[in-house]
Amino acid sequence: MLKSLKSAVSAFLFALLVVVSAGAHEVRAERMAPQKVLHTWYGLVLELVRHTPNYSPPVASRSFAYLGVTVYQAVAGPHTGLTSLEGQLNELKDLPKREEGAVYDDAIVLNAAMTVATKELFNRTGPTGQHAFSRMSEKMHAAVSDGVDPAVTERSARFGEAMAKAILAWAASDGGATVENMGFPLEYKLKTGPAYWVPTSLIRQQQLPLLPDWGRNRPFAMPKGSACRLPAPPDYSEEKGSAFYREAEEVYTTVKGLTPEQKAIARFWSDDPMLSPTPPGHWISIGWQVLDAEQADLPKTVDVMARLGVAVADAFIGCWDTKFEFNLIRPISYIKRVIDPKWEPLLITPPFPEYPSGHSTQSGAAAVVLASIFGEKHAFSDATHEADGLAARRYDSFWQAAEEAAESRLYGGIHFRSAIVRGLEQGKCIGAHVVALKTRM
Repeated sequence: MLKSLKSAVSAFLFALLVVVSAGAHEVRAERMAPQKVLHTWYGLVLELVRHTPNYSPPVASRSFAYLGVTVYQAVAGPHTGLTSLEGQLNELKDLPKREEGAVYDDAIVLNAAMTVATKELFNRTGPTGQHAFSRMSEKMHAAVSDGVDPAVTERSARFGEAMAKAILAWAASDGGATVENMGFPLEYKLKTGPAYWVPTSLIRQQQLPLLPDWGRNRPFAMPKGSACRLPAPPDYSEEKGSAFYREAEEVYTTVKGLTPEQKAIARFWSDDPMLSPTPPGHWISIGWQVLDAEQADLPKTVDVMARLGVAVADAFIGCWDTKFEFNLIRPISYIKRVIDPKWEPLLITPPFPEYPSGHSTQSGAAAVVLASIFGEKHAFSDATHEADGLAARRYDSFWQAAEEAAESRLYGGIHFRSAIVRGLEQGKCIGAHVVALKTRM
């Protein structure tokens, strides 16, 4: 056990240092474009997500949103044709401005902004992550500053740092800045009755649900967390032939008869915390893969990262708001009690209520945003998990990928059909709020 843990840590450190060294080398060999500076930093961030203990999917989504807004605002202005999100995102105002007529270097601005924001958002990562962050910040600062007028370097770094600090100050009041006990409340009264969520894990910490107040956090583009709330799920019933029983029976029979392809889909989209970049990180990874394939310029890159980050963050706020409104029982609890006590799902059931599916909501929101930028019929390959031994998957559109991500939760035995279908609907609603943001002058 200890040997495997040391191997995992060594592999993590090696992977991060490869990212750092490759990025710095590219800057020295040929000055790196600002969007490449971002990509190098996001490579580190996606690794830090899976190695920072309190980074559950909602927490990860929040960080992706604030990073995206930070880098967008750091370069918004006439030279990129991007207009500020001040007054568009809730309570975002009074951000730093560039000195009129002064020269700035966007690569240095973005590097400084990412350094400050990443250090704060991942202040609970372990020693290995801290070491990798230190190496990244040292090497990248030296690399992006090489050959640049010292006055421009100082001015650019100062502005990037100021922007990151301003966004972090805005973040501090959103309700999600402090996550104690890995996100599990120390006190919480469970609802009683057969329809309501009960713990699905024997782990003591998970006898209460994860982040029950997350739906009350200040959203980004939605006016409030309940802006895209859903109708109630089918009425609870243990009667054979009822709508609720039929949905449970579908989960039961699907899992018992899974094909190899369905198992592969379930595992590809599982994105478990500490073992992956989490579901929101998976969509951020997709965004970067599409941007890279297109060789996107800086304005498009930061536009995608800001909108995609906001979409997944608002999706988890909206989804959690609905989850704790209905507090619905999970398939594993119902099926074991009503249908077959020996039944087991393919995947581990997460420790919070069932309806709607978080995978579905955030995938729907992400797909709406990416389709609005790249097109409804944009085909792409998703190689997010190749380093983990899972082959890349090909999709004809972002919505096809979102539907597969949603359906994967049925294959995993984690969600009923209504949670999947309506989660996608909720994602569409949330995505529409993000698409409505004005980013171009």
